[in-house]
Amino acid sequence: MSDEKVKMRKQLGLLEGVAIILGIIFGSGIFISPKEVLEKTGSVWGALSVWASCGVLAMLGAMSYAELGTTLAQSGGDYHYINEAYGPLPAFLYLWDANLVFVPSTNAIMSLTFANNILDPIFPDCPIDPICRKLIAAVTICFLTFINAYDVRFTTRIQNVFMFTKITALSIIVVGGVVWMSKGGTEHFEDGWSGTKSSVSDWSVAFYSGIFSYSGWNYLNFMTEELKDPFVNLPRAIYISLPMVTAIYLLANVSYLAVLGPVGVLATEAIAVDFAVSCLGFLKWAMPTLVAIAILGGLSVHIMTSSRMCFAGARNGHMPELLAHINVKCMSPMPSLVFLMLISIIMLIPDNLTTLITYCTVVESFFTTLSCSAVLWLRYKKPDLPRPIKVQLWMPIIFVSVSAILLVVPVVSEPVAVIAGALMTLAGVPVYYLLVKSKPKCVAQASTKFTHCCQKLFLSAVEEKEE
Repeated sequence: MSDEKVKMRKQLGLLEGVAIILGIIFGSGIFISPKEVLEKTGSVWGALSVWASCGVLAMLGAMSYAELGTTLAQSGGDYHYINEAYGPLPAFLYLWDANLVFVPSTNAIMSLTFANNILDPIFPDCPIDPICRKLIAAVTICFLTFINAYDVRFTTRIQNVFMFTKITALSIIVVGGVVWMSKGGTEHFEDGWSGTKSSVSDWSVAFYSGIFSYSGWNYLNFMTEELKDPFVNLPRAIYISLPMVTAIYLLANVSYLAVLGPVGVLATEAIAVDFAVSCLGFLKWAMPTLVAIAILGGLSVHIMTSSRMCFAGARNGHMPELLAHINVKCMSPMPSLVFLMLISIIMLIPDNLTTLITYCTVVESFFTTLSCSAVLWLRYKKPDLPRPIKVQLWMPIIFVSVSAILLVVPVVSEPVAVIAGALMTLAGVPVYYLLVKSKPKCVAQASTKFTHCCQKLFLSAVEEKEE
């Protein structure tokens, strides 16, 4: 064992930062959400307007996070910003929801989508046992957790490969659509507003589906302490990634609608694969593989970044002490990775994840809105705080205002999900006061014994502070 300090290494450059953002955004959303966005808006141009609006909203939020990430340059992302601006209880409630629900459930959804994309082409005419899908999903989560725990640098290099693979897959879709339209396949855009729905509830759900596809633009902020020169590379990665994502998403949806038409998009369960069958000839056999790789890369990034949020919370005493430990050989937050892996596997047990997706989107959107509002609150509360990057105030104001409006509509359209989210969040309040703020002596002793036992298992130690 070397004399190197037990500390997260700074080994992520600009390329790795871009790969992390693109890797998590280009996950499963673009291969799932186009159908629901079109269904809820009712028209071709309505759907495209939602995709464009969600891209602009994501860019405004991401630019606001560039200020937060360079002003409060610690790992943990939203958790750290909420803790700094609003105090420990809201920050703990974010951790409570993130670690127990929306992070592991997102891992479960992405791993199941990956299993579907590799099994369906192999057994096209054979029904797949749900247990088989879940087993493959569980193995995938375990394998990616192992890779992330074993070598962070190797993981980031794989992410670079995944990033270029995803861009290649989406570029093939875009080029295929352009060629299709150049041959006269533009009939679906001629009366593109026909059938547009007027229901505010439907449009809000469409926006949520679009926002779900863009989610992940804030995850690089979870790893700020591992970025080389974060004051330069964090904002640059954001400024490069978000315009690219918005452009590719818009063009990909134009291609889907041009080739499959509204009827085809609404009827498909695997939009990229059906697009390839209709448009790409011999390349149709490659599309399921490219989609599976894209989802696998998104899942790997999500596992890596979310573990840093868990690690940051434990470091501040808001999670069990063990989760703030680092493996002394690999310099990775192995206990946090394993903890989230176990919760993610538990999330694979339910058969229906639809309600869970809605609940997760609402709760995560609430905390993202709260986190972004920290830009405004800290400008008022701590005006003299050094800010290497200072965005125009209209950016966070628009993002927070639009996000807050979108949070009101699910109260009417999805009351069960909203109530479930509120109850789950409020359930963390007594946990905070009983086990975090005033930890009973018996709990502290049991936690210490458990930590010492797991230290031997994970070869882990507390992070060493800078002198």
